[in-house]
This record gives sequence, structure tokens and C-alpha cells, in this order.
Amino acid sequence: MPEQTSDRIRVLLVDDHQVVRRGLRTFLEVQDDIVVVGEAADGAEGVAKARELTPHVVLMDVKMPGMDGIEALRRLKEEGNPARVLIVTSFTEHRTVVPALRAGAAGYVYKDVDPEALAGAIRSVHAGHVLLQPELAATLLADDSPRPAHGRGGTLTEREREVLGHIADGRSNREIARALTLSEKTVKTHVSNILMKLDLADRTQAALWAVRHGADEATS
Repeated sequence: MPEQTSDRIRVLLVDDHQVVRRGLRTFLEVQDDIVVVGEAADGAEGVAKARELTPHVVLMDVKMPGMDGIEALRRLKEEGNPARVLIVTSFTEHRTVVPALRAGAAGYVYKDVDPEALAGAIRSVHAGHVLLQPELAATLLADDSPRPAHGRGGTLTEREREVLGHIADGRSNREIARALTLSEKTVKTHVSNILMKLDLADRTQAALWAVRHGADEATS
């Protein structure tokens, strides 16, 4: 049975290095609003533990023996697992970030991230944010294979472009609703229309698209 953790953010650690998992656990366990519910040493075990332990957030290493982090992420999405996946990567692995985000990751952090920043990142993705560093994402995407500027649904409206800009800034639907004086339901509708028109799978891909193309390009 999953551990009873009240309203705290349930985190699963997936990394093939025990010392890394131990360090993460030691820090995260002193956070009042975060609890580590389990650990896994590879992607396959991570998928199984995520199914069993129902974490809110999975900290996923990229390079692991057997099933790597990106494949594990794809499996979780295929299963419809609602956990938000935060990729843990090193600068030397930066080219794996875009495939991970396209596979459905909620964002990424570097392995040398400041502990307080890591806790903040976990809280951010749990709240529905996309954790995206625009400068690095733009650099990565410049070398990535090009995507069509438009999907099958045509151009975006002015309001949809505004919403897309807020998505690129990592804002949640609730925050976008406040900023644009709209209902959260209306924002969700706009987000759905953006994804359909640009032929994207989720808001993370929408944020990547906006970083690469700019929201204004969706009008041409």
C-alpha cells in the first residue's frame, strides 16, 4: 500500500547511482511539504514503482542501464500515469533535454542544482508549471530538427497568442486566467485550441514551440 502522506508532494527518485538517491532523499526529507515515497535504480523499475506508489513528481535521471529515463518517461505517458516528470541531467547530456520534453517531461534540472532550487522545481512542476530555461532551450532547439510552423488547424487568434506567451513563461492555467482576466475553463479551452492548431501533444511542447518560433509567428 502507498505510504499515507497527507497533502505533501509525493516524490519518486529514479537514478542508477545510490549515492545520488541518498543525497536527494536526505535533503528532500527535511522539507515540510515534500516526502520521498520510493526509489528506483533504472527506468523499468521506475515505471513499476510509479505505478505502485502513485507519486506526484518523479525525479528521473536520463542515462541509466537497461531502460533509460526518456524511454521510462514514454512508458509512463503511454500508461496514462499522471505523475509530473522532472528530468535530472548534466550539461554534457543537454542534447537529451529536447527529446525528454517532447516525450512529456514537465521540465529539467541539472545534477548540480542548488538544493533549495531543486525543492522549488518540484513544487513548481507539481503546481502545473513547465520548468523551462528559455536561453538554454533556444540553444538546444536551434540544433534540433525543424518542426512545421503550423499544424493542421491554421493560425492562432490574438488571445491564443497571449495564452501561448504565458505558457512559454511557465505559468499555470490559474495564473494565466488571473493575468488575462479570464476563467480557468476558458484558458483550458484556449490551451486545447493552441495544441490542436500547432499539432502539439502538450503544454510543454507548446512552451518549446514558443521559445523557438515566438508566439507572433503563429499569425503568419
